Amino acid sequence: MRIRLTAGETVLNATLDDNATARDFASLLPLTLQMNDLFRREKYGHLPRSLTGGKPQSSYEIGNIVYWSPGPDIAIFYDHDGQSIPAPGIVILGEINSGADAFKKCDGTVDVTIEAVD
Repeated sequence: MRIRLTAGETVLNATLDDNATARDFASLLPLTLQMNDLFRREKYGHLPRSLTGGKPQSSYEIGNIVYWSPGPDIAIFYDHDGQSIPAPGIVILGEINSGADAFKKCDGTVDVTIEAVD
């Protein structure tokens, strides 16, 4: 599934993976989240409810859209600091096609609207 993320003037296209957690996330769309900055590598926002399943991992790539179950939160990685994610890890939901580093310009908190494109 293709999605669009909008933060102010920044519009990014992304693709969700074909897994149960990503499909559950897609069922929440459209969604506007207040996203905060964490470690100058990611923006994260609190989801209205927990998502189902998923195989957690401790690594990520720039552009990954991920689910962190304790939040329950989603995060968008726009930079990499070489650190791994602590337990219980993250579940990859999808990936921003290009331009994830645009979030570097968004100081502090930013409202991000996420919607299905098709």
